[in-house]
Amino acid sequence: MENLAQLVQAPLASIWLITGDEPLLVDESLVQLRAAALAQGYDERQRVQSETGFDWRGWLASFDSLSLFANRRLIELNLPTGKPGVEGGKVLESWAAQPPVETVLLVSLPHPDKATQNTKWFKALESAGHWLQTFPPSLDRLPDWIGARLAQHGLKADRETLLWLAARVEGNLLAAHQEVEKLALLLPPGPLDQATARASVADVARYDVSDLSEAFLKGDAARYCRVLDGLRQEGEGLPYVLAVMGGEIRTLYRLSQGLQRGERLPALMSAMRVWDSRQGLMERALRRARAESLAKAMRGLSRLDRAAKGLLRTDAWDELKQLGLALMGQGRAPAFVEL
Repeated sequence: MENLAQLVQAPLASIWLITGDEPLLVDESLVQLRAAALAQGYDERQRVQSETGFDWRGWLASFDSLSLFANRRLIELNLPTGKPGVEGGKVLESWAAQPPVETVLLVSLPHPDKATQNTKWFKALESAGHWLQTFPPSLDRLPDWIGARLAQHGLKADRETLLWLAARVEGNLLAAHQEVEKLALLLPPGPLDQATARASVADVARYDVSDLSEAFLKGDAARYCRVLDGLRQEGEGLPYVLAVMGGEIRTLYRLSQGLQRGERLPALMSAMRVWDSRQGLMERALRRARAESLAKAMRGLSRLDRAAKGLLRTDAWDELKQLGLALMGQGRAPAFVEL
């Protein structure tokens, strides 16, 4: 965001790629660009979203007829799937090769994978303009992120209060933003103590199954339990949770088997299509979980699956918690596994 603040001081580039999986950060970047465009005379704005049946050729042709006296235009194109398709890709390549005059194009999409980054249309847009990548702060950086947001409103919280606020809105930047805005409306500028924060902030934590697998791979036992309990309270389906966790355990098991055969870990991860961003987590998890423990955990997964389907009278949520903690070296395994 700091880089964007500097870029918009100069005449705007004709093409911008704004990518990210956190809607709040993408939207805030778009707001900054809109304000800069308006200040630079781009007073006509058009927003479109590519959907099934979108007329790419017609959309591009509509800009060919602009006269020399037409208003400056800001065009926002949202690609919700991150993939414009064959025709859309060709149109975007054509746009990048010869952008319409007096026009700024903002293309927003989820964070692109490597395959998308290597497409002709993506490379063409990146080469012809600016690629702005937005990333949410990591959990350990979330307190600082909240503190910076509070400071913009003249509020200053101590570290303990920031840590408490971060725990209450864990994994939900939009909720964190909303709570900061609420505090700014309710309180005058100055120090913010935890008692005041507790009285003003609702518990808006929302969890995703990906949070659970991340905590498991990191060996963060406290967060693993907190997320698992949160998913249960929010009504997440246990079969889905088991499918995700089972996938992580199966991957670790296969990696451990390959290592025992003398294969190299990078080659194993590549063969199993473990993303680059997750390879470090997998490697650390492998160091904690012994091969024989993973083998027993594999057998335990089938029991948990039957329990989730109501075929066994047991608390599958609790047994999954015990199993995850045991593989992290943070507790005893369920009796049926005996790691």
